[in-house]
Amino acid sequence: MRLPGMLYILVSFIPWIVYWILCGFGNPLGITVPLIISIVLILPQILKRSFNLMDLVSLIYFSLAFISTFILNLNIFLENSGFLGYLALFLMASFSIAIRQPYTLQVSKRDYPRVYWKDKSFLTINNIITAVWAGIFLLNSVIFLFLQFPLTVVLSNLFIAVGIFFSVVYPLKAPAHFALKEFKKYDWRVFVDTSKPKAEDEYDVIIVGSGVGGLVCCSLLSKWGYKVLVLEQHYQVGGYCSSFMRKGFIFNAGVEDVSGLWEKGPITYLLKELGLRKEDLFVKNTREYVFKGRHIRAESLEEFIEILSGMFPDEKENIRAFFEEAEKAYEECYREAEVYGTPLPAELIVKVFGERKLLDYPREHPHFYDWINKSFKEKLDEYFKNEDLKALLCALLGYVGTTPDKTPASSALTACVSYYLHGGYFPKGGAQKFANSLRDFIVNHGGTVLVNHKVDRILVEDGKAVGVKSGDRIFRAPIVVSNVNAKTTFLELVGRDNLKKEFVEYIMGLKMSPSCFMVFLGLDMDLSSYPTLIKNMDDGYEIVINSNADPSLAPRGKASITILTSASYEDFPERGTEEYMRKKQELSDILIKKAEKLIPNLSRHIVVKDAATPKTFERYTFMPQGAIYSFDQSIGVKRPYFKTPIKGLYLVGASTFPGGGIEAVTISGIICAYDIYGWKRQRRDDFRAIVARSYCYIMP
Repeated sequence: MRLPGMLYILVSFIPWIVYWILCGFGNPLGITVPLIISIVLILPQILKRSFNLMDLVSLIYFSLAFISTFILNLNIFLENSGFLGYLALFLMASFSIAIRQPYTLQVSKRDYPRVYWKDKSFLTINNIITAVWAGIFLLNSVIFLFLQFPLTVVLSNLFIAVGIFFSVVYPLKAPAHFALKEFKKYDWRVFVDTSKPKAEDEYDVIIVGSGVGGLVCCSLLSKWGYKVLVLEQHYQVGGYCSSFMRKGFIFNAGVEDVSGLWEKGPITYLLKELGLRKEDLFVKNTREYVFKGRHIRAESLEEFIEILSGMFPDEKENIRAFFEEAEKAYEECYREAEVYGTPLPAELIVKVFGERKLLDYPREHPHFYDWINKSFKEKLDEYFKNEDLKALLCALLGYVGTTPDKTPASSALTACVSYYLHGGYFPKGGAQKFANSLRDFIVNHGGTVLVNHKVDRILVEDGKAVGVKSGDRIFRAPIVVSNVNAKTTFLELVGRDNLKKEFVEYIMGLKMSPSCFMVFLGLDMDLSSYPTLIKNMDDGYEIVINSNADPSLAPRGKASITILTSASYEDFPERGTEEYMRKKQELSDILIKKAEKLIPNLSRHIVVKDAATPKTFERYTFMPQGAIYSFDQSIGVKRPYFKTPIKGLYLVGASTFPGGGIEAVTISGIICAYDIYGWKRQRRDDFRAIVARSYCYIMP
């Protein structure tokens, strides 16, 4: 039977308690009995070859005491038990800190999985607890040196009680403190009386920008009875989740492969909340990878594992083990999704579920916690030696926009590996249909959506958001949600004069994520024998055959396709110039020529041709540098909190947690809506019962 850490500490104290009690009465058994107990405690550790420092010190101390008392006939250990005992424990605790192995650490490891043992906060907590005990041991040693009975007994026991209380409470409070240390500065609350009559241009909540994050947030709020307004500068909603038509061919502006639609996925949750059918809005993608000249196509995870095992037979067992662990980690990440439909960051775990949930998180989510604290490269290196296999498993890192060594393994898991586990989906009818469905839901529930309404200013009074200015009109609300990139939100719409210098410098210092170059082609040829997505890793581009996912996206017998590759904003001249048009044409021709290796004679069947550069995306989405995922998603980059220094101003979308991608911005919208709503549940069984059986995402 394995004893809990705190109980194990108490067991280790038994020989010392016996020592102080019996020696206090001058009984020599106070030396012999603790020695026997110490031997009993150390024997199992000898067999396991794993020693608890306190038990080891106890054995050494009482062995010396026994020799001194019964062989050398010295009574020093008997007469000065308090002073010498506590001094020995002080030296033990101090030594353990000096060697960076605080003695409580080994005991704490009994309560937490191995993945948590090297965590910075775990080590810090144990260093502090051990330091407190070292102080208590030293203080008690001094007490026994200078004071007399009964003060020695009363005070020493009082300080021991304080140490036990601190050891129990501090591990609970410390992780919560670290998680909330910065966030609590922004964790304001704005109460909205939805029943109060509003003037014509007065609302409960105003959403600036109609990307998916903003539409998701607004949809939920409209369902819950809020008077909401969405203002969009473009002529249609959706941001990157939009479509356009050319001569009967429909193309998406950027959304081709959507995750989060499995049983516990955030988008699945959202659709259920809104009463929308997944089958009406999404269709599962088929995909193919071109790697080292080989075409790899699999319809399921099991088939993918079998193909990889055939390609890399020496890694067969490792491949299956990798995906088995990935499945466990992914399931753990979404374990609480039944409560609010989404994983939560550390600060919200504390706020919503309490301190105990964060303390227990590593133990309840051991596999996912391991992914949180490593890079994707480290995770791949754990399992595989073959570099080609590792490269192949990085095929979808474009969905994060980072290299394996700079990608948090947890981000790779949720944004890349998840496609192997549960597949990806194409927006049926085009990405615009999904965005329009959210818009229609808002309007049908009393909300207002105004396109061609660019917000020029977020109005701030006394550090609080009070509304927005769009053209000549002023719209007022106690809560403003910005779906605009955080740099534009703070530096242009809010204004630097309303923000502290340190915060402005932080926002200015955030690096944008990569962008891409896209070629849109309408073809008078049938491509139905091809998969929807073709990822050519050999030549660094991707083909999306939109009409294979949904035939309605092209005229009968024809095909609508998109060819895309990564691109840098700085590589393109100013929009509208001859140099810009020339660069655009050159890159289009290069991509088309590459694609012809997979789709022969493609260039002879072009009916419609268009292209988009990073500057195109910047023009139509107002995203700085046309960044696909807003800010860089590398390890160590901290996105702004969804709550801002301006009371009543929220962020949603790719600028904030958890990052870019339709699933991620849906998560941000859900989180924002629930925070405005006060983290209440409007329906389902008993909320407390759900929380009691739940075990929530830390995606820094």
